[in-house]
Amino acid sequence: MSLPESMRAVEITKPGGPEVLQLVTRPVPTPGLGQILIRTEWVGVNRPDALQRAGLYNAPPTASDLPGLEASGEVVAVGPEVSEWSVGDKVCALLPGGGYAEYVATPAAHALPVPAGMGMREAACLPETMFTVWSNVFERGGLKAGERFLVHGGSSGIGTTAIQLATAYGARVFATAGSAEKCAACEKLGAERAINYRDEDFVEILRAEGGANLVLDMVGGSYIPRNIKAMADDARLVFIAFLQGSKVELNFAQIMMRRLTVTGSTLRPQSDLAKARIARALREKVWPLLEAGTVAPIMDSTYPLEEAGAAHARMESSGHIGKIVLQIAG
Repeated sequence: MSLPESMRAVEITKPGGPEVLQLVTRPVPTPGLGQILIRTEWVGVNRPDALQRAGLYNAPPTASDLPGLEASGEVVAVGPEVSEWSVGDKVCALLPGGGYAEYVATPAAHALPVPAGMGMREAACLPETMFTVWSNVFERGGLKAGERFLVHGGSSGIGTTAIQLATAYGARVFATAGSAEKCAACEKLGAERAINYRDEDFVEILRAEGGANLVLDMVGGSYIPRNIKAMADDARLVFIAFLQGSKVELNFAQIMMRRLTVTGSTLRPQSDLAKARIARALREKVWPLLEAGTVAPIMDSTYPLEEAGAAHARMESSGHIGKIVLQIAG
């Protein structure tokens, strides 16, 4: 397949607001050892993209400086020692970076087939959220059927995914959100109780239910000690972000006396082997649910590549419910 030498891409011109995202021309990347080259059709927009744009989340040294951590598209070239994918395959993939472009290279082991019956737009929303939710809620957090699961930011891309997967695996789901509309959306997806954090106290509600066995938190700040109070004995608290900050004063005696586990992770710095392992688990445990329609990405809005700044503004307004995507081609 003949490939062009250059491509359209959106780069971060300097740290700042959405206005620093600029459409440029870049060379088309070449897939390296164990990599595939994807002609992107759709790209998911995620919080780490905005943090990178603001200068608060640096790309790994070996990754592209372009934002974009998940995409769907067609395989157009394969690097050495790639046997699982061929030119012409339709995939969605977790990316080390570089997604805001017409072509992107990524490890072949981090790609997954587009689920049967799903469109490419929806498929672009899967990798970052599914890798994050599966590894933190089910592997790190050990969620089991019948347990009480509290997820903060229930109407976000991560939240809507976590609600659906936890419900599919038999957990009792509680979610926080910031409006009646968002709470209704959470309950429609399977949450037993959505809590409007503007006028309700999630600590009181969870304690009345016996406490949360698992909490997934992306807020941090003042939520950290409140999470501890909302938890049942022997419960787990998993952090994936700190939108309100990561430094608070905390009485660790409560953690010891009640045998609580506090942990967390970020996805991007993990090794290629770790991400490949998560991809295999997703294909076995989650892809059947997607193909059956039991779980599906919740779509908020779409923007063309050249309006990436507007997509970031939409995400940072916190008015969205579900995923925001950029259309690259198709």
